Amino acid sequence: MARHQLNPTYFYNTIGAHAPALTVDSGDTVIARTLDAHGFDGEGQQLGHDPNPMTGPIAVAGAEPGDVLAVEIKRISPVCSTGWTRSGLAWNVVDPALVREMPPRDKIIWAVDRNKGEASLAEPTSALKNWSMALDPMIGCFGVAPADGEAISTATCGPYGGNMDYRLFRAGTTAYFPVSIAGALFFLGDAHALQGDGEIAGTGIEIPAEIEVELRLIKGQTIAWPRGETDEFIFTVGNARPLEQA
Repeated sequence: MARHQLNPTYFYNTIGAHAPALTVDSGDTVIARTLDAHGFDGEGQQLGHDPNPMTGPIAVAGAEPGDVLAVEIKRISPVCSTGWTRSGLAWNVVDPALVREMPPRDKIIWAVDRNKGEASLAEPTSALKNWSMALDPMIGCFGVAPADGEAISTATCGPYGGNMDYRLFRAGTTAYFPVSIAGALFFLGDAHALQGDGEIAGTGIEIPAEIEVELRLIKGQTIAWPRGETDEFIFTVGNARPLEQA
């Protein structure tokens, strides 16, 4: 099986039937560079824009509606020594009527030590100056083109995948997506160096990354919604607003 390197020059803020940046065969491996959620690369250059600019799409030869695309996540490597989060709750997890009462959401910078495999606050309070957390990189947004020619914002998610922001989408997990158009057209991006169980702050530690995945077709098998599989779990994901409803 072939290995491909994808270093795109254009990034998408919608997941849809865009022209493929790369075409691969089932079973091939792709190593792709991704931007952070604001569109910055590992050298601090802004190559894309909010929300969650995507690398891709990657077409898989022979993929047809009714198939499943299996995406085995081999590796997620942060490529920057800093990442960022926002303080407080994300406005889109509260009841819409409460948004005007929400406080400002300050940007917080994190120091990411890739050699030690840990993250700490770049400007900690005295109580947190020796505090750090182990890195646990994950993919926040990835999926395949939806049906009927739709192009859907990378701020949201649906049956095609998208902005799912679940921490188990890490190395060692295989994600499954229902194929809706020829070629499947797979997108990925929005890596996090670390995130809690849910993204109620609206961010993980946002960071550009190099991601290695193996793409494999399962012919003639249909699923209705994305799912994931680890050595321990089979799971699916979704979101709702407000948090209490989710």
